[in-house]
Amino acid sequence: MGIARYGYDVVGTVVVLCAVLAVLVWVLIDPKSVKIALSVLLGAALLFTLYFFRDPDRSIPEGDRWVLAPADGKVLVVREVYESEFLKGDAIQVSIFMSPLNVHVNRFPVSGTVRHFRHIPGEYLMAFDEKSSSRNERTAIGIERGETRVLFTQIAGFIARRIVAEVQVGDQAVMGERFGMIKFGSRVDVFMPKGVRVLVHEGDTTVAGETVLAEQS
Repeated sequence: MGIARYGYDVVGTVVVLCAVLAVLVWVLIDPKSVKIALSVLLGAALLFTLYFFRDPDRSIPEGDRWVLAPADGKVLVVREVYESEFLKGDAIQVSIFMSPLNVHVNRFPVSGTVRHFRHIPGEYLMAFDEKSSSRNERTAIGIERGETRVLFTQIAGFIARRIVAEVQVGDQAVMGERFGMIKFGSRVDVFMPKGVRVLVHEGDTTVAGETVLAEQS
């Protein structure tokens, strides 16, 4: 298991900072018990950072009729909505909450051409708050394949303050491939045509690039 390239800057900074602080702790601080306690805290901070930015490989399902989960997490919402930004019609929304303990690398839910990309500044409400879908900072990515369109949004949360999306209009998306991440916990909403057969329920756990959210007709 490797480290996500989107986190190299953070991991590098934390490694250097922890190393410098560890040296200062052992040079400047007494007694030994305090040195050990502070060193353990620094080690825990480093281990958590490495754990957070882990990037495991995934087994991508074969076939082109699936809509995959773009994120690890828990399904918060499965419902019918009207999607006005890209699908411009009735749609099925599936929302996935990513806790700080989940893998945070995001993957394309479907293959196709990126026809829409927009970054929307906003607030930083808790990601499980329903208002976060429309009020928080987010990116909206729309993929088209034939007559089928899928829109998904990376939503920043209360803790997450940076969204990474290496996507441009005209790119060719490949189902299950990495394209970015949300740093330190948040939410992803997926909007699919109403005719899809949804295969997940609220409360289900998802694995990015492996869990099938729906089957396209």
